[in-house]
Amino acid sequence: MLVIRQADGSVQRRQIKDVPVRPSHIALLPEFRLLIASGRARKEEGGAWKPNAVVFSLESGEQEDTFCIGDDIPALVTDREGSIWTAYGDEGIYGGHLESAGGLAGWNAEGQATWAPDGRLPDLPLEGCTAATEDDRVWLIWYSGSRRGGTFLTRIVPSTGEVTSWPSPVRDPDGFAVRGHRAVLTRRVHNQRSTEVVRAELVGDTWSVTERHKVRVPGRVVMRCGQGRDGFLWLRAGDTWLRIKAS
Repeated sequence: MLVIRQADGSVQRRQIKDVPVRPSHIALLPEFRLLIASGRARKEEGGAWKPNAVVFSLESGEQEDTFCIGDDIPALVTDREGSIWTAYGDEGIYGGHLESAGGLAGWNAEGQATWAPDGRLPDLPLEGCTAATEDDRVWLIWYSGSRRGGTFLTRIVPSTGEVTSWPSPVRDPDGFAVRGHRAVLTRRVHNQRSTEVVRAELVGDTWSVTERHKVRVPGRVVMRCGQGRDGFLWLRAGDTWLRIKAS
């Protein structure tokens, strides 16, 4: 059963049956469709990658499409145009899947790869952290394992191809949302009922921390618990979704 809360406060319920993948990520697509994806992908005997993402119609509850969007996906977000954006972990980057090897990737709603970093990042990604959207912009948060590396906030503007990255003011955040020059990031205390909330501001070319505090939440905070949408961070704690404003 899927419960959808509309902007006007109304609630709709949809029955989704026979999901062929183990859900790690759930995201909305245009035209009242739902994407459910597994964080892992497996190869068939012939060497092709098995589908790990499925698209459902929220009107009928029926499955519309399946495809593979890479292996080892700690972060996934969809944008307003229906594109899917993914950041990968080390097992995906070094596991033989072509698009996963780039560390970050963009896909259309039919599962075709449409964007790759192509050398436009400050370092080579090792692990994705979290993701967010802000109007027509997409943010993918990741870290590098090199000596000169660290955690980075990468902003992608799909309409122009512009890619900009900044060092993150927080190491390995599990939640991120941004509005203009202000952002909120979270770092969970794993499997505990608390999380660290950090607010930051972009001054010049640097994101700087302006506020930091730990908050108690209704349930345990787990992996893949945060997603930013247009200036609001939705953070899952147990069975509750918390909304934290970026500014």
